[in-house]
Amino acid sequence: MKKRILVTGGTGYIGSHTVVELQNSGYDVVIVDNLSNSSADVVDNIEKVSGVRPAFEKLDCLDFEGMDKLFTKYPGIKGIIHFAASKAVGESVQKPLLYYRNNLLSLVNLLELMPKHGVEGIIFSSSCTVYGQPDILPVTEEAPIKKAESPYGNTKQINEEIIRDTVASGAPIHAIMLRYFNPIGAHPTALIGELPNGVPQNLLPYVTQTAIGIREKLSVFGDDYDTPDGSCIRDYIYVVDLAKAHVIAMDRILENKQKEKVEVFNIGTGKGVSVLELIRTFEKATGVKLNYQIVGRRAGDIEKVWANPDFANKELGWKAEANLEDTLRSAWNWQLKLRERNIQ
Repeated sequence: MKKRILVTGGTGYIGSHTVVELQNSGYDVVIVDNLSNSSADVVDNIEKVSGVRPAFEKLDCLDFEGMDKLFTKYPGIKGIIHFAASKAVGESVQKPLLYYRNNLLSLVNLLELMPKHGVEGIIFSSSCTVYGQPDILPVTEEAPIKKAESPYGNTKQINEEIIRDTVASGAPIHAIMLRYFNPIGAHPTALIGELPNGVPQNLLPYVTQTAIGIREKLSVFGDDYDTPDGSCIRDYIYVVDLAKAHVIAMDRILENKQKEKVEVFNIGTGKGVSVLELIRTFEKATGVKLNYQIVGRRAGDIEKVWANPDFANKELGWKAEANLEDTLRSAWNWQLKLRERNIQ
């Protein structure tokens, strides 16, 4: 019998790609999402991609009773991949309490319900923001956790501590925390991709929306950083490569391959790319010129960060495969498909 996995935030950007990869690997998937930053028709598109329709419940992870009933309705859930969270750095600076409520209490509810319903393990969607501005680059899992630059980053740090403390208390839970760098791109079918509600908070959707004419101009936040071209540097990872890391991590938990009850892995490419370099590569990959302007720095932004992914490469047997041009082309194909569907 296929093992059943709960994916919170499973109609979101990374969640939907991970659901597809889980199904391709033979898992039975239940999605929970409150649709605050996604749409229910993503479930239809997941089915078109994988040939399997995941179970879907519109539910907020903050609703403890609702989540309790969900575990009863779908017995035998063995693992959780927890994506459901508010995720925009800039917005978190303006609305810190929204971020603390959404991102902390949803995890606390899951951790309380796991032992009651026999759920063995959780994969937590963490972030390279926990490193702040690292002293040494590329950054390894051993790098010190710095004071967060934003409430969003702080929620990731606190959630990691909540998981560690819960496991240390003797709770029968295994956990893997995946610290993502910057996920970009879309599924090669162009049936699922990143579609934020309203004005995009992430760079690449703003790039593609500007390229297609939905947005008038792309703002580059700062060209006076201590980097070769003055713009911020990030480690951009293809979302499908990232999704595959979750499947490997879930296999590791359920097959009892972990070396410790809580493990942490950096999920990145190991290559830093500046914002201006990304724009130039997008123009080269698509043949589309971007209208962009340099503006002042944005609150909460880190100057430069990229991963040392050696530990994940060696220990998980996972590696980022896609190159940047192909990844950017996939994002553009997704934007073109959205226009065909009259979606903005």
